[in-house]
Parts: sequence; C-alpha cells; structure tokens
Amino acid sequence: MRRAARTDANHAAIRDLLVRCGCSVQSLAAVGKGVPDLLVGRFRRTYLVEVKTDRGELTDDQALWHARWRGQIVVLRSVADAARWINETVRQA
Repeated sequence: MRRAARTDANHAAIRDLLVRCGCSVQSLAAVGKGVPDLLVGRFRRTYLVEVKTDRGELTDDQALWHARWRGQIVVLRSVADAARWINETVRQA
C-alpha cells in the first residue's frame, strides 16, 4: 500500500493564492512518481507546477519526469514566486 503523499509546507499557501487569482487548481501530489504537484488552468491554458521550498531539490523521480516531459513545468518556491508568475505569465495569456 502506498503511503500518503507528502507535500511541501508551502503547497497549500501557493495553491490558495492561485485559486484567489482565478486559476483552477488540481493537486496531483498523490500521483507521485515524479509528477508535478499541481495542474493549473487559467484562460484556457494549462500549466504543470512543481512546488518546492526555498532549499528544496527535485527528487530523482521528479528530475527524470521533468526531463522527459515535452511541455513546460514551472517550479514555484514561495507565495511571492507564485504571485510573480501569475503577474508575468498567466495574466498575459
């Protein structure tokens, strides 16, 4: 049996900010195996988001999954990162 998925301490705060900014957000943390933490939708565009703490490193599974993925994956390390990303990227879509 698989143990419960662990999320970084800032996962909920980043998710909540994205929702407040009008994004639809689905947590993928329970999938594991290197899959990014969040599926984010805004203005009919979809983004994969990896949540890490300031000093958090990608696991081997995450690094491999990210390397094999042919789309964009965004790594957010703080609520400030998420707000900046929303302002620079998502709002321009």
